[in-house]
Amino acid sequence: MEGAFQHFGGVPREVLFDNARALVDYHDAVSREVRFNDRLHAFAGYWHFHRRACAPYRARTKGKDERGVGYVKRNAIAGHDFVSWAALEGHLDWWMREVADQRVHGTTGEVPLIRFQQDEAAALAALDGRPPFGQRRELARRVQADCAVAVDGNSYSVPWRLIGESVQVTVCGGQVRVSHAGQEVAVHAETAGRRQRIVDPTHFHGVAGVARPVGGIAAAASIPAPPALLRPLAEYERAAGGGWS
Repeated sequence: MEGAFQHFGGVPREVLFDNARALVDYHDAVSREVRFNDRLHAFAGYWHFHRRACAPYRARTKGKDERGVGYVKRNAIAGHDFVSWAALEGHLDWWMREVADQRVHGTTGEVPLIRFQQDEAAALAALDGRPPFGQRRELARRVQADCAVAVDGNSYSVPWRLIGESVQVTVCGGQVRVSHAGQEVAVHAETAGRRQRIVDPTHFHGVAGVARPVGGIAAAASIPAPPALLRPLAEYERAAGGGWS
């Protein structure tokens, strides 16, 4: 599907699917209740299109799609030999560009390429330079006592007040973005390697013992990790009624 989006230069408002198990977990033929696969649900949300499943056991729902498959088999592939998968893909690319898109379509009576350029291209939503879905990851993390979340062996700071809270982490396009309760609370450049600590100094403003950087800017290495306990031990001693043994 992403290859199609790239080829046509945009995303349609709605995509009609058959009921393949990789796409649809459940579809009741009577009530028409549909439960899509979680990954398809995430994919549709990422590209912002509406999902619709064909009626079960009703081939006419997408009959023209199936007829198009037969056309490709008979016109583009039949009678040809290919030394590799890449050779087949190259042939199909040429065939679409020089044959299928240039013929007069039997149903519309128009050249497909001209019809697309004049009537259909403007209806597609822009891609906006979005990277492929496979490069985007959605993670759930709990903020640790060092005011950070762990991603791929590295730690990324978040505001210290979120210690102990569950947050959502999105890794995409070279960035690590952290959200809490629907609000974005941290953005970092994704780092390579392991055991790296990436810190935004503003995440520690208000923590006792951590000075505010001059001008609001400081190198990550100059900001110490916040203590696991954010109050002096003496206060805990008093609350417990004695000294620590």
